Amino acid sequence: MTSSSSREVIVEADGGSRGNPGPAGYGAVVLDPVTGETLAEAAEYIGVATNNVAEYKGLVAGLKAARALFPDCTVHVRMDSKLVVEQMSGRWKIKHPDMKPLAAEAGRVFPAGRVRYEWIPRERNKHADRLANEAMDAGKQGRRWEPSASTAALDASAARNAATPPPAGPPGDATAGAARARAAMGSAPAARTAGAPGSATAPGADEGLFAAAFANEEALTASGDFETSGDFEAEAAHPATAPPAASAPVASGAPAPVVSASQGWSNGPDMGAPATFVLLRHGETALTPEKRFSGSGGSDPELSAAGLRQAEAVAGALAARGTIQEIVSSPLTRCRQTAAAVAARLGLDVRVEQGLRETDFGAWEGLTFGEVRERHPEDLDAWLSSPKVAPTGGGESFATVARRVAATRDRLAAAYAGRTVLLVSHVTPIKTLVRLALGAPPESLFRMELSAASISAVAYYADGNASVRLLNDTSHLR
Repeated sequence: MTSSSSREVIVEADGGSRGNPGPAGYGAVVLDPVTGETLAEAAEYIGVATNNVAEYKGLVAGLKAARALFPDCTVHVRMDSKLVVEQMSGRWKIKHPDMKPLAAEAGRVFPAGRVRYEWIPRERNKHADRLANEAMDAGKQGRRWEPSASTAALDASAARNAATPPPAGPPGDATAGAARARAAMGSAPAARTAGAPGSATAPGADEGLFAAAFANEEALTASGDFETSGDFEAEAAHPATAPPAASAPVASGAPAPVVSASQGWSNGPDMGAPATFVLLRHGETALTPEKRFSGSGGSDPELSAAGLRQAEAVAGALAARGTIQEIVSSPLTRCRQTAAAVAARLGLDVRVEQGLRETDFGAWEGLTFGEVRERHPEDLDAWLSSPKVAPTGGGESFATVARRVAATRDRLAAAYAGRTVLLVSHVTPIKTLVRLALGAPPESLFRMELSAASISAVAYYADGNASVRLLNDTSHLR
């Protein structure tokens, strides 16, 4: 086979770990970019490792397979791991000690400038994903993966024929597909949720307390988990697998200097990359299971032993998804501890943002709902009836908190346009962000469950649209 410096090949690679860390394997395929022909495949069971290690090993194997075929070729690497794509592209720092030697090895296979990287959604990386799973299956049976027994190429061929073109934009950007879905809806009257323009009032909830007043928290938690397939990109980015009506943003976002409510679906698509906020409620403290008011004016408790375990679990889940680019945390200890656990796994720094702190519950800090009802019945009734009423002793009203949260949202959306940012916060700020994104009435906050260490997600577009992608996912805690 003749090599040529003008020849380009595609390398698709993936890796997986059943346990993260757990039994792991990788897969890689070299493809002809014109015909889609499979030129080479590689897969291997690597023992116990993390997802990221397996993904990097898959990349190295794919690059080496391409070099063996065409030593002077250029390579277009396509992976669904945003972490690997961003790190190898030089946009993200590599801090994890296990990743540095693997990234260095990948960088040595071809001279700099001969490899370019592109993020693709998981649905378009089926070939490499199947190879990785075949390798793990073989390892489980105590044997090596054999290319003669692989059906990955056949399975991927059908999927590739049905795939849509990749969205334009930076790696990890699913905006183009979402914009196409919004544009398709632009010719029909847009059903916008009613609400007072500029309204910043919203009731919230304390640290797990409102469940006691309005519903049974355990029952809601058992039925309220929303599964997610992985990354936080919207299904709208892949119209081949989701109809536009199901994948368009849920509703218009709240009016704001950065997120303008005067624009919407009917005014044409927004082709800019959204700021995606992955909203993580901190892990449990000693006050959480007792349903005590725990805001920003109290004792600032640390995570309990259960909370620390939850923080590690969510850190592992976010590391496996590989989409987080920045981490911003409330200044309160329980959030900073949760954020630190994630940051350690992702190799990222944590920025502290005062606007993400919990409500100041005044004289109610540390009390249960029943204790507040006994000691301050009139104040509690007034507080429950209006978001403008502050707790006893000069705490914050929910209207005040909503204004603070909305201003923080606008500032962060402008600073992190096109980025996926983890916001580690509390019940009230997270529920407020979701409510404002939906344009829902204030009482909707009392109908949301938000468990400790749960994940939610909202994307904010420059045209004023907001898309709620996820709410109260606790699958990583099971």
